[in-house]
Amino acid sequence: MPTTFAILGSGGWGTAIAVLLAQNPDHRVRLWSAHSEAAQQLQNARENVRLLPGVPIPQAVSITDDPAAATHEADCWVTAIPTAFLRTTLSRFTGIRSNASVISLTKGLETSTFRRPSEIIAELLGADRNIAVLSGPSHAEEVVRGMPTSVAVAADDLNLAVWVQQRFGTERFRVYTNGDLAGVELAGALKNVVGIAAGVCDGLGFGDNAKAALLTRGLVEMTRFAVAHGAEPATFTGLAGLGDLITTCFSPHGRNRRVGYRLGKGEPLTAVLAGPQVAEGVYTSRSVYDRVTQMRLDAPIMTAVYRVLHEGQSPLDAVQDLMTRHQKHERV
Repeated sequence: MPTTFAILGSGGWGTAIAVLLAQNPDHRVRLWSAHSEAAQQLQNARENVRLLPGVPIPQAVSITDDPAAATHEADCWVTAIPTAFLRTTLSRFTGIRSNASVISLTKGLETSTFRRPSEIIAELLGADRNIAVLSGPSHAEEVVRGMPTSVAVAADDLNLAVWVQQRFGTERFRVYTNGDLAGVELAGALKNVVGIAAGVCDGLGFGDNAKAALLTRGLVEMTRFAVAHGAEPATFTGLAGLGDLITTCFSPHGRNRRVGYRLGKGEPLTAVLAGPQVAEGVYTSRSVYDRVTQMRLDAPIMTAVYRVLHEGQSPLDAVQDLMTRHQKHERV
């Protein structure tokens, strides 16, 4: 019997996953857009012209802006909605009765509540929903073009993780299972903050030494922060941690790195934050800074990102502050 997927969110990643899933003839795929105009454009062009130009959306993918039509008798819901809009957007689905599993592709933390995407999903769609998180080094621009990619899927229910592994995995998209749902989600959120720092490093014209140190110490901060919130440290040496961090900090596709790069180049903060695309690390940096302050955690790189983004500190001054801190043992 065919498996029906409802992809909620027609951005680059939602579109890429729709195309990926449609490769399997046993899948029925529906791509939902929050905006009727966007849905119509996707339907007419059969292409996400703005975000994934040149990549056709197969006819096997149906496109709609109707929440009920998208999710009708769907076996699985896949949320591909930025964290900043996740609560508001999912509220359009709260009246729909369903026990379908939900796979979250969202990376970030809700600023006002510090909730992870899976927690927001459970709150709005029901605590009894079976939820998994798919994360790792996976730029939509590469996945949709069939470039080899490996990711991790985490769920409290290992059976769901294995099901996702079997359904999403292809010859070019390899999926590893992971039992640390909180760690995988936190890794996906925190790496965006460090990605902004990496962009600043590039924008200021610093070399390989600086960037290698930034990634290494940034990973230490990510792990320290996440473990303090119940995550497993091993997750951060895996695909959702180190793997995604590398991609975010080096790829020209990365929105968060691009924000940092523009700031490092001296562009005004208001112009950089105006878009055009959502950079999750901008919002996440505020949530992380609040927790770092409350819990008295040592996270100087992520704190510096917050100060540049939200307090107006110059990138060069932030780097100077980092380099002139009291020297200490590496493992402290």
